[in-house]
This record gives sequence, structure tokens and C-alpha cells, in this order.
Amino acid sequence: MTLAPTLTTARLTLRPMRPEDFGPYAALMAGPRAAGMGGPFDTRAAWGLFCHDAAGWALHGLGALMIDVTATGVTVGQVGLNAGPLFPEPELGWMLYDGHEGHGYATEAAAALRDWAFAEAGLATLVSYTDPDNAASQAVARRLGAIADPDAPRPDAGDVVFRHPRPAEVAA
Repeated sequence: MTLAPTLTTARLTLRPMRPEDFGPYAALMAGPRAAGMGGPFDTRAAWGLFCHDAAGWALHGLGALMIDVTATGVTVGQVGLNAGPLFPEPELGWMLYDGHEGHGYATEAAAALRDWAFAEAGLATLVSYTDPDNAASQAVARRLGAIADPDAPRPDAGDVVFRHPRPAEVAA
């Protein structure tokens, strides 16, 4: 069983999920921004997704971390690694709570977790599945160096798949 790590960047602390994180998580999942993830979701469905994100660490050695701004302690969203029968390949995903977009938090958090996934979890491949209408998420994937892979398998036929290069491939 892998315990969720705590990772730090210049501005952020990526930490394991806590029960008190559910309220803001459920609010995001109940709103229109969850449409690209199959939502909006009622409280029961949001709880199932929240538990999935936390349980991934025990079941697959991959899961979600909350994104805190280190200087203030404010939780601004979540970044995660998804695996299991619903995902053809390990997936790197991110979401920010309303009002926290445009500060580079998603890119910074996702880069840290991507690097951890390759270096510490030993992943050979990593993709991000995005809704075709989610230009902001696709921009994050591109800033991370990911490239659209139209031939990649996907959990939902309409997803746009971005393939993340391993860190050595980015430096080359």
C-alpha cells in the first residue's frame, strides 16, 4: 500500500486529502464546471468520486492530492493520478476551485505530480484526458509539454488525450 505523499513547489503544498476537503470539492462537482467530467454530480455521486480519489493510493499507489497555497494555507483545488479499470492508461488530472484560475496553480501542481509519477511511482506512460470544449485544461496540458495523441485509447470517445513526455524527454 502506498501512502499519499506530500509534495512542495515554490508556491504550493500538495497534500493528502482530509474529510474537511469534501465541502468545497462537492460544491465544484455540483456546478457547471464539472460538466467536462461527466457532471454536475449530486452529493452522493461527489462523495463516491472523492472516496475514489483518496482510495487510489491504497488500491493503485496513485491518487489525488489537494493543492494548498503554502503562504496562506488556502486550498485552491486538486491534482491527481488516476488508474484502474476505468482508465486505459494512468491519467494526470487537475481541477481548480472557482476564483483560483489564472495563477498557474494547475500547471505548477500538475508538473510536480507528473515528475513524482515518473521518478517515484515508476510510471512508463502518463496521459491527460480532457473534454474537447475545455480549452483551459488543454492549455495546461500543453504548458506541461504534453502533445495531443489522437490514437490513444480513451475512457470516453469524445475525450482529447494528451500524452506527457517523461522528464528526460522534455530536457532532450
